[in-house]
Amino acid sequence: MNIIKRPFRYSYSNVVFVIIGLNLLVYLAELFLRNIPVIPFLSMIPVIVLSRGWVWQFVTYMFVHDPRSISHLLFNMFALFIFGRQVESQMGSREFLLYYLLTGILAGIFSFFVYLFTGNAAIYLMGASGAVFAVQLAYAAFFPNSIIYIWGILPLKAPVMVLGFTVLEVVLMLTGGRGNVAHITHLAGFGFGWFYFVLRFGINPWRAMRR
Repeated sequence: MNIIKRPFRYSYSNVVFVIIGLNLLVYLAELFLRNIPVIPFLSMIPVIVLSRGWVWQFVTYMFVHDPRSISHLLFNMFALFIFGRQVESQMGSREFLLYYLLTGILAGIFSFFVYLFTGNAAIYLMGASGAVFAVQLAYAAFFPNSIIYIWGILPLKAPVMVLGFTVLEVVLMLTGGRGNVAHITHLAGFGFGWFYFVLRFGINPWRAMRR
């Protein structure tokens, strides 16, 4: 069997809660460990990766959130809680962990090169949004008839919600809206999640969402 498509033995061990817990711990460290440079050490900063070789930042940036606004953390963790549990149940915990980490890491690497070539090498990239976008894509592909209530009011089918968010990210990226948000990382997470489904599962997410 092709090693890329070789499945893991199914198991379920609440990986989503472990990821959420790690994000909360890092956030608390940002707030209370004032003498330790948590954010510069764990965020993905292209110039630091190049000059010091801190390649772990391609992984750790996913667990760092802006300490000036708890909404950054809460929004990502709420989305991971809502969608991630269902996706983990469908994939199995080991597959979900691979999917989450790989899409997030690749989104960080892609953003690294974009920032280098656009002269933003000193930017601080932080947040789980790239991997969370990939999780939302997986949710829409696995549960295309699921109804999501935006703001608890507006009912949308999961594929409509995911594609709507993606279009919004493209528009904001092109217009410069919400300039402090890493739209390119969000879109990269979505894109790498798409390729993961095609290469790993042999599933075209577009066809799955149209079911």
